[in-house]
Formats: sequence, structure tokens, C-alpha cells
Amino acid sequence: MTRMSTLDAATAADSVAPPPRWAIWAAHLTTLVVLPSGLWRIALVLGYPAGYLDESFADFETPGAKVWMLTLSVVSELLAFLTIGLVRPWGEVVPGWIPLIGGRAVRPMVAVVPAAVGAVALTVMWANIPWWWTYPHNDMTDTGDLVVGILYQPLVLWGPLLAAVTVSYYRRHRSPRSRSIES
Repeated sequence: MTRMSTLDAATAADSVAPPPRWAIWAAHLTTLVVLPSGLWRIALVLGYPAGYLDESFADFETPGAKVWMLTLSVVSELLAFLTIGLVRPWGEVVPGWIPLIGGRAVRPMVAVVPAAVGAVALTVMWANIPWWWTYPHNDMTDTGDLVVGILYQPLVLWGPLLAAVTVSYYRRHRSPRSRSIES
């Protein structure tokens, strides 16, 4: 990737059609569908049993478990936040404050391929969540089982939302040659 001047990178970003309103909403919604499960894990980190029976909750009291749950919550939210880059200028030109690569134009496939792989992985990973209540959760109270199931249900949308925003990004950034062939 060659280093572009800030003016060249801005011109490249301006030559792309703006994202459709639905894609902007879908990108922002992605961060919200991850939030409920992350807040539930943070409640566990803070010492609230959050639906677990006392003897089962003891497993979450270890420092390692707390670090894992907090890390998982923060990383999940940050990954969801990256979806917004597919509808914002920083998904087209790397912000100048980032060392070594700041100011460079983002090659579309550098964004599309990881986003598409992530969308497929997330869709597969969360596909069974709608059936949460059909699996036994002997380590949880009945209320806890209900609430945790509800908090995790939005994750089913994460993969499809990311896929839709990724397709929108790809369509806006494909080469002029491929656009003229399709027309």
C-alpha cells in the first residue's frame, strides 16, 4: 500500500457514494446487540451472581474468570464497533493519529474480507441462541435462565447485521469497471 497524502486520501474517500441510511442504522445497531450480554458478564465480574446458583457462581469468583469475562465483554464491543467503520470515513482512510499507516486509503478488500469472515463466524456461533431455553441450565435459577436467555438473544442479529453492512460497503467501493459491467 503506498502512502497517500491526506488530500489524496480525502479525495479517494469523497469519490465513494455515501452509505445508505439503513446501513448506518445497521452498523450502529450492531454495537447495541452486543451490549446486553456484555453488561451481564460485567455484573458477574462485579460479584453479582446474575442468575447463577451460589455454588455455581463460585467458579466466576476467580481472578482468571473475571479477567476473561471482562476481556470478552470489551473485545466483543470493540469488534462490534468496527462495523461502524464500514459506514464512516475512517473505514475509507485510516485516521491520521494511527502510527505508520495514518492517512492511507483503506483497500476495500482489507475491510471486506475480515468483515465477511466475521459475519459468517458470528452467524454460525450464535445460531443456537434462539433455542437457549431448550437446553438444561442446572447451574442457574429459573429466573436467571430466563433473563440470561433474553440478554443473549440479540446476538443472533450480530452476524446478519455485519453481513448486510459489509455488502453495502463492498458495493459502494467496488471498482468503477465492475460497476459499469453490472449496469
